[in-house]
Amino acid sequence: MKTYRVAIVGLGRMGSTIDDEGHTPLPYSVAAAAQASPRLELVAGCDLVADKCAAFSERWGVSATYQGMEEMVKQERPDLVAVCTRAAGTDQREAPSSNYRVDVHADLTIRLAEMGVPMLYVEKAVACSMARADEVLAAVTASGSAFNTGVLRRFDNRYGPVREAVLGGRIGEPRVVIHYASSSLLHGHIHSMDTVSWLIGDPAIQSVRGEFEDTDYEIVDGHVPFDPRATYQMRFEGGVEAWSVPGGYWEFEVLGSQGSVRSFNNGTDAQLRVAGEGRGWEIEPLPAPTPTSTVVSCLEDLVDAHEAGQATRGHVRVTHQITEACLAVAESHRQAGRWLAPSEVDRNLYVFHI
Repeated sequence: MKTYRVAIVGLGRMGSTIDDEGHTPLPYSVAAAAQASPRLELVAGCDLVADKCAAFSERWGVSATYQGMEEMVKQERPDLVAVCTRAAGTDQREAPSSNYRVDVHADLTIRLAEMGVPMLYVEKAVACSMARADEVLAAVTASGSAFNTGVLRRFDNRYGPVREAVLGGRIGEPRVVIHYASSSLLHGHIHSMDTVSWLIGDPAIQSVRGEFEDTDYEIVDGHVPFDPRATYQMRFEGGVEAWSVPGGYWEFEVLGSQGSVRSFNNGTDAQLRVAGEGRGWEIEPLPAPTPTSTVVSCLEDLVDAHEAGQATRGHVRVTHQITEACLAVAESHRQAGRWLAPSEVDRNLYVFHI
C-alpha cells in the first residue's frame, strides 16, 4: 500500500491540538488523523508562530517545521496539504476595520493549487466572499487537485444510514429537510447546509432566502464585520425545500411522501418512520454504525479520489455551491429576505469569520 506525505499549514486547533478539547475519543486534528491512517505519513508543519511549530514538533515527532508555506512545499514535496489556519487571519471575533477583507483560506488554497499539490484539505469556509470562492474553484479545477473541506458530517458514518434511507426510497419522494440548531452563518451553517445537501444527494440549489437573527442589522458597503447568527430556506432542483429552525441540538430531518428519517443529538442516534397499512407512520429499524474518525475518512477520501482519478465526496464544485448558498443568506438579508438564485450574490459581499 502506498503512503502519502502530509503537511499542515496552521498548527493550532484543527491542525494539531483540538484532540485535547474532549469532543471525541477518535482522531480529530489533522495531525492525529494523519498518524492514525496507514495510508498517510505526517512529514511537516508550518505556522507563523515559532512556539506553535516547536509544540507541534514535540507532540507529533515531526522535525520539519517551517514559518513559510511555499518553502515547506518546495522542500518537503507533500502529496497532501491541509490548510488549518484561521479563515480571516485573526482570532478576533470581529473585523478590526470596515475595510478588512483578509481571506487566508482562499489565498493559501489558490497558491497550493498553483504549486501543483495533488491533494488539498481546506478548513471551512473556503472563502469569505464569492469573488474569492470563484477564484478557488477556477484554481483547483485547473490544477486537478483532489479537494475536500472540513464540513465533517459529510464524512461521518453515523449519517450514512440516514442518507441511504433517503436515496434508497424508504421515505418515498423527499420533500422537506429541516435542520434544528441556532447557528452562525459561515462557521456553523456552512456545516448545516452541506449536511442537508449531502443527505439528499447534492442536487443543484435553485434559490435561497434568509435573514440574520438581528433582523434590523444593515449591511454597509458590502461588508459584514462578524459572523452573524442566521436562519435560511433553500429550494433544490427536484422540488425539495430545506429550512433551518433556530432550536435543537444539531438534528436533521428529511420528510418524504411515505415517511421520514431523523438524525438526533448531533448524529448520535437516528430514527426512520414509514407509512404503514393503517394511519400514521411506523418506526422501522436503522443500522447503528460504530463511529469512525471523520477526519481520517475525509483525508482517506482524498487518497481514494487521487488514486482513482475521480471526484472526492466534498469536491470543489459542491463546496462552491454550498459557499454560494451561505453567502446568499447574507445577500437575501440585505434585500429584505427575498428569494434569490445563488448566482445573484454580489461577488464582493464579504462576511468575516474566524
